[in-house]
Amino acid sequence: MSESTLRIGLVLPDVMGTYGDGGNALILRQRARMRGIDAEIVEITLDDEVPESLDVYTLGGAEDNAQRIATRHLQRYPGLQRAAEAGHPVLAICAAIQVLGHWYETSAGERVAGISMLDLTTSPREARAIGELVTTPLIDGLSQPLSGFENHRGATTLGPAAKPLARVRDGVGNGDGAGVEGAVQGSVISTYMHGPLLARNPELADHLLEKATGTALAPLDLPQVDRLRKERISAAR
Repeated sequence: MSESTLRIGLVLPDVMGTYGDGGNALILRQRARMRGIDAEIVEITLDDEVPESLDVYTLGGAEDNAQRIATRHLQRYPGLQRAAEAGHPVLAICAAIQVLGHWYETSAGERVAGISMLDLTTSPREARAIGELVTTPLIDGLSQPLSGFENHRGATTLGPAAKPLARVRDGVGNGDGAGVEGAVQGSVISTYMHGPLLARNPELADHLLEKATGTALAPLDLPQVDRLRKERISAAR
């Protein structure tokens, strides 16, 4: 983190912002500020090179054509890849999982190369996965169920270098028959959960903030967030 300000990268919101996932950057900024940490969001659009020096990065969901545009931009300006290699946390949502993988196949059957930040591939499912999703996290630092809203047709298969983020309790998840959801590799966490994800999962938000700041954070007492979590987890059942 820079000496004075936590810099949160919102990557390509002009093409990867279809489902309101930019809200994840807002949650990171607000939870940092509530602890007295100065924080700002740096929007990285198609007009910008991708910097490698930000403290944490977020990417959102999109449709097929937008995914292609985003993939080309990230291949041309590999700052995100370099940031992840340096250990800066990256949160990738839905279509961003596919862009960060080795390749993804479009609904028309065309295979498109990704940027290979994640050891995974994605093929189309016959049926769309849509609805509430609840999972049990499988990574250190997370103990509470994760919840979100999935809306995708991807069947994502993990390679040996990528590990699942969570095991599915309710919903579809990665959709490849393994009963898991998302992918974690190095400093990258990816998931199919919208919501925005971090509004519904404050433990994960703080996990990313701790990685970004290198500091243990005291919990925030926000009863309204607890009520939201209970409501959405109950809705999945």
